[in-house]
Amino acid sequence: MIPELYLADLEAKPAALAALADTLETGDPFAGIPSGIRRVLLLGMGSSRYAARVAALRLRAAGVDAVAEYASAALSYPPGPETLVVAISATGGSRETLDAVARHRGRSFVLALTNSPDSAVTEGADLVVPMVAGEERGGVSCRTFQHTLALLLALGNRLTAPGPAGSAGGGGFGRDVPEVLRRTAEATADLLDRRGEWLEPAAALLDGPHGVYTIAPAEHLSSAEQSALMFREGPRRAADACETGDWAHVDVYLTKTLDYRAILFPGSRYDEQAMDWIRQRGSTVLTVGGDLPGAKSSVRYLHDDDPDVALLTETLVAELVAARWWLA
Repeated sequence: MIPELYLADLEAKPAALAALADTLETGDPFAGIPSGIRRVLLLGMGSSRYAARVAALRLRAAGVDAVAEYASAALSYPPGPETLVVAISATGGSRETLDAVARHRGRSFVLALTNSPDSAVTEGADLVVPMVAGEERGGVSCRTFQHTLALLLALGNRLTAPGPAGSAGGGGFGRDVPEVLRRTAEATADLLDRRGEWLEPAAALLDGPHGVYTIAPAEHLSSAEQSALMFREGPRRAADACETGDWAHVDVYLTKTLDYRAILFPGSRYDEQAMDWIRQRGSTVLTVGGDLPGAKSSVRYLHDDDPDVALLTETLVAELVAARWWLA
């Protein structure tokens, strides 16, 4: 992994998003999914699973029987013709995902979502959907994570649309994904263009002796998980993620004894519950995409009031801080 190339991968996000928007406007990559699907099983590891879990939550809210699982799990849904298996692997070579798909190949409908269309995960797949993220020369999944989320939004549109391939529902689907991607490209470019204003102060604020913590509502938990992963994978800093409501049950204790420093992504009904403890303990919080009383600082960006744009954009703050530390 190379930090200079990782930074270049981040700087290429707006152009890659525009390319994906153009691709989706030419046709629905999920049109080959058959009718009669009754269950959706999303499989992946790491960043792939983070994105899958948020998508599965939205699908369930829309009335679709969907679950995101560790591909490494020994127990899972049995194969069957009414099951759609979405195997997510940016490289297409994740051993755990390949093993999980092998149980379903020829028995369930297998969709391979990958940035490597000729990789092992596509072998025997019934449908292959490229991520169109380009080569990540830095060796870190950053654009592929963003594109996975975007394509899972498009998949949700397909599965919840009225008609034989889906069932009418809500769950946060139904928006024009290319439009969301173009707004996300604008938001991403805004953060990149203004990093001279916010990046150094944010990096200094989060640079403590006991690691970095990330907090997000369940609907955006992938943002906290991916952000923590970027701190671990690049600069090799201790970092961990927590859901906002659960924070008061599992992570609040750390504010008592540690120099606790966190990124908080607002949007949970339990934001104030967490911030009340944080104010009492004098802990350090940087909010991204919104302002909360008691936070030491916030990073705002264009279109951050759009939940779908925020989901696709907000991890860039942690990614750029991680790049800054890694390069140093």
